[in-house]
Amino acid sequence: MDRRTTIFIALGSNLQDRRQNLDNAISEMPPKIIPEACSPIYETDPWGYLDQPPFLNQVIQAITVLSPEDLLDYLKDIEARLGRKPTIEYGPRLIDLDILFYDDLVINKPVLTIPHPHMDERPFVLVPLADLAPEKVHPELNITVKEMLARVNKEGVRRFADGDCR
Repeated sequence: MDRRTTIFIALGSNLQDRRQNLDNAISEMPPKIIPEACSPIYETDPWGYLDQPPFLNQVIQAITVLSPEDLLDYLKDIEARLGRKPTIEYGPRLIDLDILFYDDLVINKPVLTIPHPHMDERPFVLVPLADLAPEKVHPELNITVKEMLARVNKEGVRRFADGDCR
């Protein structure tokens, strides 16, 4: 029997119907990714490249039987099916799906880094992640999500709506 792994995925969108883009991404995940909990949705100021519309961000906790590499490929396939096009780094996007945690696994490869790099600096990831797993310990930093969140400026992160895992 395949091993079921707990994962956390960050979702973001700042083009077209942002809320619908998040909902569409979640509905595309089964059967290979089974969402178990969804954070509230937050509207957040852009990060990295500032001349773009605000984002909607959300985090889901899910289970999967996919390997980390297959999970990455599956998420990139969902992004493509939903219409994501290549853009500038940190630029506008229809949908963005990032692996935050894959159980407590640590991977550092050119195409895949888990836990997600720089998550500890990004309030648009930490605020919704803390709604789901405030006591989750980062396997490299050895601090909790709640502790990471206490270290960042949360200005520019506004609650938008309740999350829905449908």
